[in-house]
Amino acid sequence: MSFHCQFVYFLLSFLYLCRGMEKAITYQELWRRLAPVYGGREAKAIAQLVFEQRYGLTLPDLYMGRDEALPQQELAGIARRLEQQEPVQYVIGEAVFCGRRLKVDRRVLIPRPETEELCRWIAGEAAAGQRQDGRLSILDIGTGSGCIAVTLAAELANSEVTAWDVSAETLAVARENAARAGVSLLLEQVDVLDARLPSTASYDIMVSNPPYVCQQEKTDMAPNVLAYEPHTALFVPDDDPLLFYRAIARYGEKALKAGGRLYFEINPRYVRDLENMLGAMSYRDIETRPDQYGKQRMTRAIR
Repeated sequence: MSFHCQFVYFLLSFLYLCRGMEKAITYQELWRRLAPVYGGREAKAIAQLVFEQRYGLTLPDLYMGRDEALPQQELAGIARRLEQQEPVQYVIGEAVFCGRRLKVDRRVLIPRPETEELCRWIAGEAAAGQRQDGRLSILDIGTGSGCIAVTLAAELANSEVTAWDVSAETLAVARENAARAGVSLLLEQVDVLDARLPSTASYDIMVSNPPYVCQQEKTDMAPNVLAYEPHTALFVPDDDPLLFYRAIARYGEKALKAGGRLYFEINPRYVRDLENMLGAMSYRDIETRPDQYGKQRMTRAIR
């Protein structure tokens, strides 16, 4: 064999061995790659979420090594996106909310646990007060992924849920999530800041998780939220933090039935301002509750 052929053979053999030495992206390898970015504990939680939701593998499956035969090219892409601090829910395209898997992407905010608490509050009060023959009319303003609307439609039998959003692209995501959950929603493209809102509706419940983060609060927010989640669904002007709450509450004065309930997810910084505003309008029995982290996060008022 000539020297040239020997060299080529050696080079090919070396490359083959190197390829065999490349680490497969298993659960262990993924969280170790992510640890410098997120810290070890969060990196493990993110890696577990990827393998559970994307590939259906439980922790026992991972410990038994069933993550070793997964598509490596896809996993490499997932790892790169996570290393760039893209939220894991966008990377895998799903978020679990109240036990349901919802589609999420950069058109919508990622549903949060505190919003689940708001849904449980609404559903609990509605179920307790609903007559057997009564049909609940519900309006979700700023529906985003549809997480609130889908949850209430699924958990409150004999309810009719309307969901508004200013964005047609966002409504497309909500429509897909309604189909996934097997519920019916009336989806409408409506800007709640528009003075020409319909005045003939009569709702039992209105709910909104509107934009409530002031621009000045950006410095306190995680980089992955600022870089990836839609700012129009997050931020309000510093000089008018109650912009959306005021518009929705005014509409509720016309659109809620007597005794109807208005629910908000809120910015804890402006709880008292919101309560005072609602008290100065035609609302009573105003109640604010904390979330699981102890932050004042949800307000309910009765028309």
